[in-house]
Amino acid sequence: MFELIRTHQLNLMLILCGACGILVFLLFNTRFLSRSRKIILILMELSALFLLWFDRSAYIYAGDPGHTGYVMVRLSNFMVFFLTSGIVFCFNLYLTDLLTGEGQLKVQPKRLFVAGAMSLMGMVMSVIAAFTNLYYYFDETNLYHRGDGFLLAYVIPVLCPLIQFTVIFNYRKFFSKLIYTSLILYIFVPIFCGILQIFTYGISIVNMSMVAVSISLYIFMYLDMNNTVEHAHRIEIKNMQGEKQHMEKLFDQLAGAFVSAFEKKDEYSTGNSVRTAEYAKKLAQNAGKSEEDCQKAYYAGLLHDVGIMGIPDMVIKNQANPDSFDKEVMKQKPALGNEILSGITEFPYLAEGAHYSHERYNGTGYPEGLKGDEIPEIARLVAVADAYVSMTSKKRYRDELPSFIAREKFVKGAGEEFDPFYADLMVKIIDSQVNEAPSDDRRKIESTITCKEYRQETTSGIEATPEIKKISFDCEPLSEDTELGFAPSVILFDSYDGTAHFDEKSIAGYHYLEYGEVWFDDHNVITAANNIVENPVDDRTAAGRYEIIAGRVDDHLRLVMKSPVFAKEVIMALPSLSKAAYIGITGENCRITNIEVEPTGDVIQSGDIPRIADPVSFIDHLESDIKNVQIDRWMSASTPGVEVNGKMSLKFHTQTLPEAELIWHVPYIVLYYSDDGQLMGPGYREYNMIKLNGEDQGDKEFAKNKFIMKKTPDFPGWDKWREINKEGLECEVNLERKGDRIILKTKNLGISLECLTTVLGDKSQVYVSLSGDQVALTDIRVD
Repeated sequence: MFELIRTHQLNLMLILCGACGILVFLLFNTRFLSRSRKIILILMELSALFLLWFDRSAYIYAGDPGHTGYVMVRLSNFMVFFLTSGIVFCFNLYLTDLLTGEGQLKVQPKRLFVAGAMSLMGMVMSVIAAFTNLYYYFDETNLYHRGDGFLLAYVIPVLCPLIQFTVIFNYRKFFSKLIYTSLILYIFVPIFCGILQIFTYGISIVNMSMVAVSISLYIFMYLDMNNTVEHAHRIEIKNMQGEKQHMEKLFDQLAGAFVSAFEKKDEYSTGNSVRTAEYAKKLAQNAGKSEEDCQKAYYAGLLHDVGIMGIPDMVIKNQANPDSFDKEVMKQKPALGNEILSGITEFPYLAEGAHYSHERYNGTGYPEGLKGDEIPEIARLVAVADAYVSMTSKKRYRDELPSFIAREKFVKGAGEEFDPFYADLMVKIIDSQVNEAPSDDRRKIESTITCKEYRQETTSGIEATPEIKKISFDCEPLSEDTELGFAPSVILFDSYDGTAHFDEKSIAGYHYLEYGEVWFDDHNVITAANNIVENPVDDRTAAGRYEIIAGRVDDHLRLVMKSPVFAKEVIMALPSLSKAAYIGITGENCRITNIEVEPTGDVIQSGDIPRIADPVSFIDHLESDIKNVQIDRWMSASTPGVEVNGKMSLKFHTQTLPEAELIWHVPYIVLYYSDDGQLMGPGYREYNMIKLNGEDQGDKEFAKNKFIMKKTPDFPGWDKWREINKEGLECEVNLERKGDRIILKTKNLGISLECLTTVLGDKSQVYVSLSGDQVALTDIRVD
């Protein structure tokens, strides 16, 4: 290796000199250094450049007997020894500047003062050695030879850096990692090379190493400065973000205060603005919008109803029975909201959301009658969020509607009242909320009710399911007059919200159906139930305590009712298997307390309840290729799977069950895979589920779906569409498989559906099955 360096050292020296020259130029044009440090670094780099230049010249002119050679050999060797100590002196200045600048030391450490004095002494000694042959001498051929005191020349370059190292180590916490590393390299690399220099004659590895570490000093300083700038930039960004967050928080608080002010105009709207904002943001997120756009959607939803501040209180309170004047005044709300928010010029979307959120996609809205994409997107989004919150909130003139009623509104209103894209997203949000909700009874049951008059209060409904529930409570009379008597009782019913309703408007709105009433004695009243049978049992409760053990199988309900004086078994046949069954506790002249509902963990099985009425069947017809199937509840039954190969079609007769009331109570076409080919079978992978009312599930884990739903000119309207489905109609579904793609097409009553399903992963068998919700499928043929 030393031979390689000896052979090429002149070229290496020249390269290193050039590097030092470039660094001097860069330092002259550097602006991020203090003036003192810039001067010191320039001196260091110039010292390193001339050190190596004169060292190289000494080699070039060695042995040259001419006058120029005579002068250059002596001058070059003198400058090499002089600049060696000079570089040590410059490094001492650099270290002092670091400590008194970045280190914040007020006084230069004494050890650095000593090192500086010693390096100056080294430069003086180099002058003396030039005239005394102490370090070196020249023979008659003008060749350099080491003198008797040659080793003395290395005392200063070795001892001073060691003293400087003690200072660096002592104040190491004052330096960054990069600067500390560069200082350590600057100290020890030349010392190490100096030791090697003693044993290698004719190679200037010490001088070259000193130049190399001088170059590295600049590089490390540059990297450290870059880190410092980046750190400062991060701090600046963090401060800006903090300022932004502070402003956002302030804006949020101001908007919240604004909302609280205008919601006081109508006590029934409290909290609705925040809910609208949250759903608007969720719609934007599901649409793939940026975080900034999601925040815009949130605040547009939050302030969309601000125009209510300009509506007279009497008009707001008359919304249960508004006259034509009230309606016209309420139509001024969007314009008033726009007028209030238009002053916030930094956020024009706020005014857009308030002004246009009452426009309708088909152009029937107000205030300007815009339609389709003429309506700003932010307003189309807010309109969907506002409609959902409005429907599922309690109003002055009605109770809140269940989410599936709102769902139907969006399915029916897509492309009419609502932007179809955002209406579809809202349907999927509603579905996800239902799926994420716990499967058990979600209604909070009251712990105490008081009934002076019969049915004065009734608990929320407790759903009867195959899992047996134990309901218990205490009951005491309100009056001590024993002639009045007191009696707790049970109401059995179905309704959209699982609550008993007694006024005509609520009964119609929530599709309330009462099956009957049962008392804790031998009395009952049958209303809509098909039949009821009671059998006494010998299992009474302790004084004051009442119990109901409830379970259901198919369309039969079983209650075991126990009181301190009487116990009986009640079997009720429901009018339809598709109906839910809720138990409401009420009474007369009594206070019912400590109401508790406990799942027992036991599941009632088919056959545990004796049938007291024949099942209602709508599939008692001739069968074709596939057995007829009646689906009383959501996907409670299905046809056997048929493998999709090439082109095929499914033809069948469909009839929505009489109790069905929602537009998705129709047949479903399910594409899937399972090990046994059956719907929900082992290894089940669902690719898509298409409802004949025009819904699909979008992309799935195992498939991508491109779904198109169109209403053709012969679409009769949803009410007529539902009526025809109840009467029954013929359907045909065409399928074609091409490799990993399945193309599905069908058209029924003006609803045209096309779907391209691309199967991901395993592309072996794909099956199709018919299922649905509250529908009877007969005469099923496969072609």
